[in-house]
Amino acid sequence: MIKRVAHIAIAVRDLEAASTFFEEKLGLKKHTGEVLEDEKVKIAFFPVGDTEVELVEGIGPDNPVAKFLEKRGEGIHHIALEVENLQQHLDFLASRGVPLLDRAPRDGGQGTKVAFLHPKGTHGVLIELVEVPSSD
Repeated sequence: MIKRVAHIAIAVRDLEAASTFFEEKLGLKKHTGEVLEDEKVKIAFFPVGDTEVELVEGIGPDNPVAKFLEKRGEGIHHIALEVENLQQHLDFLASRGVPLLDRAPRDGGQGTKVAFLHPKGTHGVLIELVEVPSSD
């Protein structure tokens, strides 16, 4: 079951410049920022109501954001949907023929587990499924 839109991710060339815009021009407060070495990205999250805007900048020569920026420029990269039991959700989607980029959850930002659905099966939208750790 999809619980909510967890975040909307925006690919940017310069995370600091984009963060400054979101803070100074839009008045949003950065909640957190981190580097995901394995994913080759730097990220920053800005809460907006019950969701967040995530800014994503690639790091290093072979990062996943570089191709997107080259092809499309800065802009919306993906939409993240929060789910319970991510692996069960992936298995359910795979059994119905939905093409997956990830067959198993992997580590995401803010201690989450994430997996991506292939845009060719989602009408051109890169969708990230996110499982938030329980607060027990």
